[in-house]
Amino acid sequence: MKNSEASQSLAKSAPNSWKLPARYTPQVFAFYMAAIMAFLMSAVIVAANAGIKDDFLSRVLHAYQLAMPVAFCCVLLVRPVVMKLVALTVRK
Repeated sequence: MKNSEASQSLAKSAPNSWKLPARYTPQVFAFYMAAIMAFLMSAVIVAANAGIKDDFLSRVLHAYQLAMPVAFCCVLLVRPVVMKLVALTVRK
């Protein structure tokens, strides 16, 4: 009986065991936003400059290597300014 109770308790807590604490929300948001936007912008810029050729994905990933860390730093730096602008623009 104790083993099944322990496994049920573990099963209930397991889905959240890999999650980060809520205090990391701004950094996680910045990471995901930067990852998605850097990839999309890398793809668009490579397509605009070189066209969509056989090596398109390779060129996008090469551009992404530089774009992702830069985008992450930029999102971290710009987020507080954007939050203030939104607060000034949107009713509570």
